[in-house]
Amino acid sequence: MEMKKWCYSCTAPLDMPEFKGIAENLCKFCTDEAGVLKSRNDIQIGIAEWFQSWQPDIDDAKAMKRADSFMKALPAWDQEP
Repeated sequence: MEMKKWCYSCTAPLDMPEFKGIAENLCKFCTDEAGVLKSRNDIQIGIAEWFQSWQPDIDDAKAMKRADSFMKALPAWDQEP
């Protein structure tokens, strides 16, 4: 059974062309044009916006808090404060 590849920063599916970027373990939304990981704050804002897109009743502060908790479980951010 083949393992699915997921972005180490946000969990986007890297086997889908619309997410795949030039970095091996990061999606195109989590990296700049050179494939370098964007800042934690930039990624947290993007994840919070994604949460709000399917949970429209949560406010910005709650979405950011949920994004922070979510990110702590991901390889790109598990060592961040």
